[in-house]
Amino acid sequence: MLFNSYPFILLFLPAVLAGYFWLGRRSNLAPVIWLALASFAFYAIGNWQFLALLLISIAFNYGIGHLLIVSKLAPMQRKAALAFGVIGDLVVLGIFKYAGFVTENINALADTQLAVHILLPVGISFYTFTQIAFLVDAYRGQVAAYALPHYALFVTYFPHLIAGPILHHKDMIPQFEREKAKDPDPHLMLCGVIIFAIGLFKKTCLADGIQPLVALAFEARSPSFDQAWCGVLAYTFQLYFDFSGYSDMAIGISLMFGIFLPVNFNSPYKATSIVEFWRRWHMTLSQFLRDYLYIPLGGNRRGRVLRYVNLMITMLLGGLWHGAAWTLVAWGALHGAYLCVNHAFNALVPSIPSPLVRPVRIAGSALTFLAVVIAWVFFRAESVTWALRVLQAMADPANIVFGREEIAALVLVSIYAALVWLAPNTQAIMGYDHGNRRVGEALRAGRMRPLFLYGASLVLAFGILGIQSHSEFIYFRF
Repeated sequence: MLFNSYPFILLFLPAVLAGYFWLGRRSNLAPVIWLALASFAFYAIGNWQFLALLLISIAFNYGIGHLLIVSKLAPMQRKAALAFGVIGDLVVLGIFKYAGFVTENINALADTQLAVHILLPVGISFYTFTQIAFLVDAYRGQVAAYALPHYALFVTYFPHLIAGPILHHKDMIPQFEREKAKDPDPHLMLCGVIIFAIGLFKKTCLADGIQPLVALAFEARSPSFDQAWCGVLAYTFQLYFDFSGYSDMAIGISLMFGIFLPVNFNSPYKATSIVEFWRRWHMTLSQFLRDYLYIPLGGNRRGRVLRYVNLMITMLLGGLWHGAAWTLVAWGALHGAYLCVNHAFNALVPSIPSPLVRPVRIAGSALTFLAVVIAWVFFRAESVTWALRVLQAMADPANIVFGREEIAALVLVSIYAALVWLAPNTQAIMGYDHGNRRVGEALRAGRMRPLFLYGASLVLAFGILGIQSHSEFIYFRF
């Protein structure tokens, strides 16, 4: 089921909200069970064939986690239990996500005709990573003994289940346990609706609106210089508003239930370095890769050379996490190389003279954006060969069409660029503070009414009217 669909907005969400708060008057546990069941239903409506896999995954990880938390195991037994749990998760993820990719490469190398066709369960990467983090923290002694309904809801909570953010048990389960969250809060409800409306507008009007231009670069056999740039920039902004829109909608939906989700997107194209970009783009994935992969590999504790090796490994695996394709490996490798260059520059130039700070920041922003755009070519292209063809067109100014269609595309891309760099992001508009559980304080104080509410209503109306029959979020495929 899609957030940007009439059945979800008009039927599913109102029904789940009504049941949640009605049960909240009678019990603290019943709303949690209700919300978990609703999350299973949300998943099953579009992916019923993988519901059993999701249930098994929850049972498996809860069992291993319970063993690590409650049982008095010897150190070696604890290590063995953790290894069993993590390897079990990775084997399942590997079979469903990478078996076909491995088989294709074996066929290419050994000239064999092996065939593996396995459908990818939606959301498997997100719920697998969430639970691996839980097991690692359980092994470290950083997890309390959670009840099964709370754990099941933590894994399946439908605002995040299919495309993130990657949640942390320490952040979410205490919120599920809180009694006050079961009382409807008109302020949180209003803020949730406004944030959802902004996200819906970004998805249905902005991301879907510019999507046709992407074909200029990625569906033409020989795009010209201007077509390649317009198409690649169109994809750059489509992905931006698609992911940003999903992140806003997830936060908005969750706020209606009185639950604060972590911020996952913070104007990444405003970053002045690639390091900063990764602190703003898919923030929860970056934190997961840092805490559960980069630091365990050694991080920056074993010298500069090994730090760069660890960065490359982390980003290569981050690329593979997005999908089983050489294009995504290349995308991860590029970002790994960018990060190494960025850290090397910081080491060589630890401080910048005051008069040069502003010019350097501007140059850093432009260079970072250009590097990200080039990497997106691999992220979007069907193959590495196709990506190189697009990049070749982008580097050949001798081949220019610049007809009416290209001029119109350039104007549209320019408008999107102005929105990205000049407009504030949703959390700034709404004063969303995940850490302190605050949102919309200006709205509560009456400083933003009524003009703001009229604007939000208009955005919601445009968002609903812009809904297309079936328009998935790009991150659903991961």
